[in-house]
Amino acid sequence: MPEDDLTSRIEAILMTADRPIGERKLASILGLVAAGQVDSEEDEEDTDSAGPSQQVREAIDELNSAYESTERSFRIERVAGGLQMLTLPRFAEDIARLKGVRNQSRLSQAALETLAIIAYRQPILRADLESIRGVACGEVLRGLMERRLVRIAGRAEELGRPMLYGTTKEFLEVFGLATLDDLPQAKELRPAVERKPKSKPEAKPEVDSESTSTEESDAEPALETEPAVDDAS
Repeated sequence: MPEDDLTSRIEAILMTADRPIGERKLASILGLVAAGQVDSEEDEEDTDSAGPSQQVREAIDELNSAYESTERSFRIERVAGGLQMLTLPRFAEDIARLKGVRNQSRLSQAALETLAIIAYRQPILRADLESIRGVACGEVLRGLMERRLVRIAGRAEELGRPMLYGTTKEFLEVFGLATLDDLPQAKELRPAVERKPKSKPEAKPEVDSESTSTEESDAEPALETEPAVDDAS
């Protein structure tokens, strides 16, 4: 297959895809490997320097070099274990205005703080999360699970088998991360979200602006009743 044709086909696929696509999945779509050799969209390491995944990587590098040299507004990035075409961060405000993004659709400060703690401490118990924040987190957790940013990651091996929480593949996509290893290191962050109170108060109810539920905020999230554990990690 001519190299120019390969890069053009990859560009067309990624431009129309609404989710990240793994290298081997992309190679399968392009007919570089048999469809049966790819079990899922998750990327698989191809150590062959001339293998299908390497051909895809070289084509991606060529496309990104062309985008940079011509000062295009987008590039191909590795997100959540796959490849996705994304606009450059400096155009975010223009795109937000085009889409008519409203403040209500953004995560509240409480949700962002809770999500940050889960991302860095996962898997984490709700009790530990509330101990760090000093407030009840039932409503906030519910909202994050409804947005598919947080999932039930399992159960702790202790009395009552309480739920453990972790982030999802959608979390990686939303924040443009390839893996959790791409999270900023703690030393790069300002002194933190996590400030333990001098004296440990009782958990106070906190209603997240993202949720419209009228249930008690110290109730377990509704999704815990029948946890549909997301396979994404």
